[in-house]
Amino acid sequence: MAEKKKILIRIGSLRHGGAEKVLINFLKNLPEDKYDVDLLINLYTGMYIQEVPSWVKLHYLLKGEMITTNRPHEIPVKAFRVLYQKMFLLFPSLLYRFILKNKKYDVEIAAIHGMYRELLSSPQKDSKKIIWIQNDIFNLKEYTPEIIKQFFRFDKILVISNKLKEEMQKLAKTDKEKQSVIKIFNPIDKEDTIRKADIPINDYPFSKNLPTFITIGTVYPQKGYDRLLDVHKKLLKEGLQHQIIIIGDGFDFENIQTKLNQLELQETVKMLGFRSNPYPYLKESDFYVMSSRHEGFPTIIAEALILNKPVVSTDVSGIKDLLQNGKLGIITSNSEDGIYEGMKKFLTDKELAKKYEMEITATDLPFVLQKSVSHLQEIIDTV
Repeated sequence: MAEKKKILIRIGSLRHGGAEKVLINFLKNLPEDKYDVDLLINLYTGMYIQEVPSWVKLHYLLKGEMITTNRPHEIPVKAFRVLYQKMFLLFPSLLYRFILKNKKYDVEIAAIHGMYRELLSSPQKDSKKIIWIQNDIFNLKEYTPEIIKQFFRFDKILVISNKLKEEMQKLAKTDKEKQSVIKIFNPIDKEDTIRKADIPINDYPFSKNLPTFITIGTVYPQKGYDRLLDVHKKLLKEGLQHQIIIIGDGFDFENIQTKLNQLELQETVKMLGFRSNPYPYLKESDFYVMSSRHEGFPTIIAEALILNKPVVSTDVSGIKDLLQNGKLGIITSNSEDGIYEGMKKFLTDKELAKKYEMEITATDLPFVLQKSVSHLQEIIDTV
């Protein structure tokens, strides 16, 4: 029996988020007899904690709920957490000694781009280092080209779209650096998605008499829900009747709700807040609309395709890969006009949705779980 590869994986927490879900999907499908995995999270919190496979050793720096507000009594706790985590960043040997009990690793993986400093400061110089970039870091202000160039100190850089791969390779200085960038599809559990979509719900907000668009995601400005409401209003004025469901919560929720009320769209747009299982709503709707200003790899689009939904999306990172350059759905320019044109196509051409549904059914989707997991294993085994 070959000795198991010892792997350390690091992520901030296991709250509901794309990268967190991807990591859990991946861990659940790794062969236990091949790997000895330690998962280190900064904050022991989140809905995915209970989904970590029992054979994975879970370590954490701190316990408690994520604090997203600034109430006076929370500030000391926040400050303590920041300092405590900073201490381990400054003195990583303490972390490896006291929390990881001096275990030696073959491979260390940052499961999210924000962990790059933690991994590059690892006292274990011989371990192979992998970083998994699940976001369009070229759209994040704090990631300057200087910072991104540090990522080439990793042995492998996994990216989730061709666009990210091209951008990274432009910054590479050598062929070796260029080749360290590998595109990998985020694993999506097809059976799980279909099973969850079949769970009955009794609070679907609309009757079936009008075409219904759904969009799912945290309510942040980057999601472009403000643009979506303006487009919706414009289409209604032209007599193109339809409805929209928005699922998700976030700090922009109140703003979008206020805008919705100002535009008097209460009858045709429903904001349902967070749903731990949004798939039955997706299944019941006619189209998926993505109005985002930017994305990393919009997993939800892959899930919409698994459920055979026609998609209209702005041209954000990952979309050309997912919709196969427009073969599986409408890709619009990243603007209000683009969203308007795309939605209008579905509302005026009744046959278009059927055409996309047939294309989706006939396509072997590359992000299905087994394919992604075996690709990732191959990278870990050969790094």
